[in-house]
Amino acid sequence: MNRCPITYQPCGEQKYSVRGLRLLSPRLTELNDFPYDKSEQIKEAMMRSAKMSIQGVQPKLSTQLNVAKSIFEIKDVGGTFIIKPQNDLYAELPENEDLTMRLAALVGIEIPFHGMVYSKDGSKSYFIKRFDRLPKKRKVALEDFAQLTGQTRETKYRSSMEKVADVLNQFCTFPLIEKEKLLKLTIFNFLCGNEDMHLKNFSLIRRNGKVELSPAYDLLNTTVAIPNPQEELALTLAGKKSKITRENLTDYFGKERLGLTPVVIQKTLAEIEAQKMNWYKLIQMSFLSEEMKKKYIDLVSLRWIRIFQTAKN
Repeated sequence: MNRCPITYQPCGEQKYSVRGLRLLSPRLTELNDFPYDKSEQIKEAMMRSAKMSIQGVQPKLSTQLNVAKSIFEIKDVGGTFIIKPQNDLYAELPENEDLTMRLAALVGIEIPFHGMVYSKDGSKSYFIKRFDRLPKKRKVALEDFAQLTGQTRETKYRSSMEKVADVLNQFCTFPLIEKEKLLKLTIFNFLCGNEDMHLKNFSLIRRNGKVELSPAYDLLNTTVAIPNPQEELALTLAGKKSKITRENLTDYFGKERLGLTPVVIQKTLAEIEAQKMNWYKLIQMSFLSEEMKKKYIDLVSLRWIRIFQTAKN
């Protein structure tokens, strides 16, 4: 029996569940394979990189869902979805990112609609709906933290989590609310092995009359994807990127730098800790290979001890 790569639900002999298709569009009754294989997607992304408004290390394609034809189509401008193919350098990135985003949702981190789509060669590509686009091609005001701090794509690692916190003070309508979100996201990234949360992976969005952190994106367990990782965070925290401790995250970052109360910090930890078994279940349900599932679970287990078990000893 197949499982839907959008909902993880059983879908019999079909590739997608009815619910998965309806999440894409209420009018969608089937979804044809994305008409490019893995290599063609990478080639198209390279050819179109100068034209598109999305860039980055991972090959990305701007696309739009053509409901009438039941297919994703590449769009140089005006795309409402981003598609990322498999990568020859790093194994199972689509499956990894899709899973990591779902783990984030379990602990209450806001994420955009996302899933995976089958390509014509049978490989799975990751898709995510653009949250900076509104109907009738209207754009949402969105700026990443590299732009806000005067950094560039080339210098996106030359910063710190302390400076990320300062951006919230400077620009957000209700900084304290956003600081609580930032603490949860930072602890989450540590726990799931995301060592690539650089300045361009944080953004502020203006919506409903206020400036706040955007939905989270580009969440990935890079520790299991990259051979011999050297760091635990992309940006320094307390002057370091590795050997991060619970005290670094809670006492120093949460209390001293973000100004959060012990009650708020404990609430954040409790919301994450409550999802431990659900995390393990979701990892086992994911589309990762058995080998990669084991690596993911082993990593989470070790990081979990460093954050939660330390406090109980």
